[in-house]
Amino acid sequence: MMPSAPSELKVWSFFSGAMGLDLGLEQAGLKVVLACDVDPNCRATIAANRPQLPVLSDVWRYDAATLRELAQKLGPIDVMVGGPPCQAFSTAGARKGFADARGNVFLYYLELLLALKPRYLVLENVRGLLSAPLVPPPLTASLPPSQRQLLSGKGGALCYILERLRAGGYQVSFNLYNAANFGVPQLRERVVILGTRSGPKMPYLVPTHSADSRWGLPPWRTLRMALAGLPATPCDHLQFPPQRLRFYRLLRAGQNWRNLPPKLQPLALGQSYYVRGGKTGFYRRLAWDQPACTLVTSPTMPATDICHPDLDRPLSVQEYRRIQMFPDDWRICGNLAAQYKQIGNAVPVGLGRAIGRALSAYARGEVALAPPGFAFSRYRATDEVAWEAATRQQLGLKDGETLLERPELAAVVALQG
Repeated sequence: MMPSAPSELKVWSFFSGAMGLDLGLEQAGLKVVLACDVDPNCRATIAANRPQLPVLSDVWRYDAATLRELAQKLGPIDVMVGGPPCQAFSTAGARKGFADARGNVFLYYLELLLALKPRYLVLENVRGLLSAPLVPPPLTASLPPSQRQLLSGKGGALCYILERLRAGGYQVSFNLYNAANFGVPQLRERVVILGTRSGPKMPYLVPTHSADSRWGLPPWRTLRMALAGLPATPCDHLQFPPQRLRFYRLLRAGQNWRNLPPKLQPLALGQSYYVRGGKTGFYRRLAWDQPACTLVTSPTMPATDICHPDLDRPLSVQEYRRIQMFPDDWRICGNLAAQYKQIGNAVPVGLGRAIGRALSAYARGEVALAPPGFAFSRYRATDEVAWEAATRQQLGLKDGETLLERPELAAVVALQG
């Protein structure tokens, strides 16, 4: 069977959520022909907006043979995209990695991907993936130092993923991208891995915006731009507890707990006041003329509050949707908490569009490159070349030695079972 024309790349989407990534891919000219999500609210959202699209449920229910049979009806798998659950690698969580059930589903999805052999792949995940170990340190405490270094060293999980992909015939590139550099009115950093079986590795995404004027790009889009024309009321939103509202009423746009009177700060934060760290998420009012902070799954959690710049309430579902660049008429199903969760977990549509443009350009044989030296995020050495060189050294891998050759990898295989 001949491959699809570049302008008609067919996409199989897994962990589709509210379809933020998929919408962006469609805007870039790709065609999503299959979606998959374990969450019934997400599946309801997909059905409400794309009623003709086939939707699978829990990825664990499908093996490669079943999906190959499905491909006989849907056509070749040009692109396979997915963001396996990120909590297992998030810096905000316990970071159990592949020892977590959610980390395990990443491994299962990796096996499916390698068995189905799509022409192109996209893996998206949180920044914490860059430093996640293969095995959490407590589980390797009794091992010899060299084995402990390999299995629980920072970056082992991603190093393993890269080696598995390359062994499966893929050329792989990745970087840590701030979505604000792609027209998203939000400071949101995500690792995006691109893989191809049909040529050299893909170049990095091409930015469309920048906070640095020397690149000659439009400035970052702001919250004011995102919410332009959107009525502040009526809207759907959660409520802050009354005791928290007391302090919010003392803050203006762009301020947080540090702008409270010093004598009130311990009272406002409680025991968290005495914990080390920036605590910038406490009592956070957004600024109108800056991008929003990273949207989380609920805007009312004390350590990650997201308050309207002027009104004494969290951001609404409608405002969440605008910031993630969903169309105003995109239906999000479920109760209020479920709606926030789906939108907060989504890949911003603008970042999805940048990924789609990169895939489409590569498939057409075009060379689309980012400006040399462009800072994709606030961190350095986050591309596959610089990151992998440093990580291999930290893990104790010698020149020419692969992680997959090490006998300690039996521990990872055991985790899969």
